Amino acid sequence: MILLILGVALWWGAHLFKRVAPAQRAAMGAKGKGVVALALAVSILLMIFGYKAANGAVFWGRHPATVGINNLMMLVALYLTSPGPKKGALLYRMRHPMLTGFLLWTVAHLLVNGDVPSFVLFGGLGLWAITEIIVINRAEPGWTPPAKGSIAKDAMFAAISVVLLLVIGLIHTSLGYPTFG
Repeated sequence: MILLILGVALWWGAHLFKRVAPAQRAAMGAKGKGVVALALAVSILLMIFGYKAANGAVFWGRHPATVGINNLMMLVALYLTSPGPKKGALLYRMRHPMLTGFLLWTVAHLLVNGDVPSFVLFGGLGLWAITEIIVINRAEPGWTPPAKGSIAKDAMFAAISVVLLLVIGLIHTSLGYPTFG
């Protein structure tokens, strides 16, 4: 469980570094991007290995109804994390579509994974997404939405999201985590 907690903590730290310590981040210059990218890569590895090795109480598991809801939430999450909301016509006024999609991803995973390691991983990442939205809104209160795009862009990114959902589902299934009912 320690690796998992360290991975989530490093994810938080790497993402919030420029907001919490802007002078230190600015002093690093361009090489700071590489340091942050390396920290994020290490955090992901720690989370993967930590999650696989972690044990804990199970409060709920997969249920046919929750699997269907999870898949629908994942489809929406994939669309929100795509360029669709910023380039399309439907959600272009949404300030944080990627973070909202990420938060939806965490909630969807908690819906079908009710064990302590999942609470640490998905709960910790969901709290990070909420924190990131709050921090960004406080640091940059003035925000102007991008120009309205086209419905065609929305449709294109929605179709790509469906394909990604199928590919991700097949990868999860091949790793022993069946995603479809």
